[in-house]
Amino acid sequence: MDALLELFRLEQPPWQMVLRGSAIYWFLLIVFRFLLRRDIGSLGVADLLFVVLIADASSNAMQGDYKTIGDGLVLILTLVTWNYLLDWASYRSPRVWRLLAPRPEPLVRHGQIMHRTLRRELITVEELMAKLREKGIGDLSRVRVARLEGDGQLSVLTYEP
Repeated sequence: MDALLELFRLEQPPWQMVLRGSAIYWFLLIVFRFLLRRDIGSLGVADLLFVVLIADASSNAMQGDYKTIGDGLVLILTLVTWNYLLDWASYRSPRVWRLLAPRPEPLVRHGQIMHRTLRRELITVEELMAKLREKGIGDLSRVRVARLEGDGQLSVLTYEP
């Protein structure tokens, strides 16, 4: 029984783990949101960040990089809390949502490719055309507007046949 209790004992002050976890979460959120490009069809930035950090924290706790499971659980709880709070704040406040989610960018307007936007988003014409073909569109003249949404998905509005 003592061995089991020893596994869950906290060796580091919880405030220190909360502070470290929070600092890393916010740093990576800023890096992913503002410095890295989004890919067509990728996970949302916050989702990717959450998965990576939870995997890392869980891995460290399981591998023994933390001295106890309790230390790992405090860090995981910190990350889960930040993820929930950001989701909640995004739901409640359009201002927070706009800050965290990139705005939609037009890739095609009235059948014309917006090359400047493609360059800024680091998307090739071939990638764009492949995504349009996946949506059953082979002719650009049918596209009224195609946008790269904040979550990385491509949305397309076509002219009526």
